[in-house]
Amino acid sequence: MARLVLFNKPWGVLSQFTPEGRWQGLRDHLDVPGVYAAGRLDADSEGLLILTDDGALQARIADPRHKLPKTYWAQVEGAPTDADLEPLRRGVDLGDFVTRPAQVRIIDEPAGLWPRHPPIRFRARIPTTWIELVIHEGKNRQVRRMTAKIGFPTLRLVRAAVGEWRLGGLKPGEWKELHV
Repeated sequence: MARLVLFNKPWGVLSQFTPEGRWQGLRDHLDVPGVYAAGRLDADSEGLLILTDDGALQARIADPRHKLPKTYWAQVEGAPTDADLEPLRRGVDLGDFVTRPAQVRIIDEPAGLWPRHPPIRFRARIPTTWIELVIHEGKNRQVRRMTAKIGFPTLRLVRAAVGEWRLGGLKPGEWKELHV
């Protein structure tokens, strides 16, 4: 039976156990020996990070060939319309690759979302909008690059789900262990 840890990674924490420079490592929040991150989440992104002690499961979760959907909530600068989001649904050329089509929709601020520390920048004259994106890959800074490409830079990014696993009610820094 494999161990699986669902961790709500706070902003400023790397997806590795060792801290680097100004960023904390997972060991500052988790005391679960023998598990490793299945995929990555940038230090300036928050939300669901999955860790496991099963190498095959780790590969299945992290490898884009398995097309495991990853759901993100992105707070973007500006007020995109549904038409503005259409390029994301078709796939966008980011220069080094073309993204697969994403499912994307405008949403209200997610219920139960915690305040971010430090808070995002605030500009009284520029609105922000929350969007939900579901992608089936996960290249370096992909969601941020996608929203910037269509003219709406990401200010805050929270991963809400990976496949069947959801963030649920976990607060930043909290985790729970499952046996699968």
